[in-house]
Amino acid sequence: MATMTERATYAPPPLAIGNLTAPIPIIQGGMGVGISMAGLASAVARAGGIGVIASVLIGMNETDFHKDPRGATYRALEKQIRLAKKAAPNGIIGVNIMVALNDYGETVRVAAKAGADLIISGAGLPLGLPGFLPEGCNTKLVPIVSSGRAARIICRRWNLHFSRLPDAIVVEGPKAGGHLGFKAEDIDSPENYIENLVPQVIKAVKPFEQKGGRAIPVIAAGGIYTGEDIYKFIQMGAAGVQMGTRFVATYECDASDKFKQAYINAKKEDVTIINSPVGMPGRALKGKFIEKAKAGEKRPHRCVCKCIKTCNYPDTPYCIGMALINAQRGNIKSGFVFCGSNVWRVNKMVSVRELMDELVQGYIETAMKAAGPKLYPSSRTHPLSPHTANP
Repeated sequence: MATMTERATYAPPPLAIGNLTAPIPIIQGGMGVGISMAGLASAVARAGGIGVIASVLIGMNETDFHKDPRGATYRALEKQIRLAKKAAPNGIIGVNIMVALNDYGETVRVAAKAGADLIISGAGLPLGLPGFLPEGCNTKLVPIVSSGRAARIICRRWNLHFSRLPDAIVVEGPKAGGHLGFKAEDIDSPENYIENLVPQVIKAVKPFEQKGGRAIPVIAAGGIYTGEDIYKFIQMGAAGVQMGTRFVATYECDASDKFKQAYINAKKEDVTIINSPVGMPGRALKGKFIEKAKAGEKRPHRCVCKCIKTCNYPDTPYCIGMALINAQRGNIKSGFVFCGSNVWRVNKMVSVRELMDELVQGYIETAMKAAGPKLYPSSRTHPLSPHTANP
């Protein structure tokens, strides 16, 4: 175990996104439906990272959800943001909003008005995202990309049409959980590995940083699992990492215990790629629901909320919204569980604080090994240990 001096010297650098600073450079990935709400997001924020609420169908527990799904979702999103910020008054709370949502623009406005510190947006290129922010809003905007080209397109478009640039960019590789920004046949291609994508995105945003006179932090995501992984990407030039899978098997995660147990019980061979009704490939755990869908035995009885632009009901094999709601509630037979490629490495339930401590400790140990036997102070030191961050 590292001493306090060694922790201060070798701990990971803080993550700065505009005027927001997270003591630990970890963004908890937004996981829908209902996997990351106020409970998980606030716990991560209190521990020094950035907690993220997933907006999609977050109103599923509202009494009028089936009658007015959009109204229920907006109301629940506002409520969850307020709860998270109250539980982590000194922390940073973000909201993940999918571009593929039918009500994408309005969901962005609702999140911003409710006080979200940042909006992270993927499942499509968020080319018009800045235009949905209320006037005078200071919410930071963080697009998710899967290539340097996509990062360049977004920077150009935002600069041209909105006279602004992303406050940070998440680059997500093909080992991530849920919907992936790659064609199914390209998921295993080495050129798409996150280790190759991060330098590309850093290079792509460099000219825009120079023109704008400010940093555009690049956040690595997809398959990142240990403190050693975090160290690798920080050394590569990333400002931080985004992690989703590791936060599911925590006491504070908002999913049911059965959902979390599916992660703990998962084996490597249980992980599969599905064709989602969203029109993108997705990584999930095998199960009877997916087997039946592949065999053509599933058909949606009705469309609950018309949530996704690309969903062509009734031609779609199943309602992904209801499948994910069922899984979140523990009814795994009537749904399925999204996961990252490293889900099989999860073997126990821990608290968010324990997980964050483990990740920081792993980073420190890796940094100390890299420095050799003699202690050389880092030029970027950690302002707070994870034990004192945002108490």
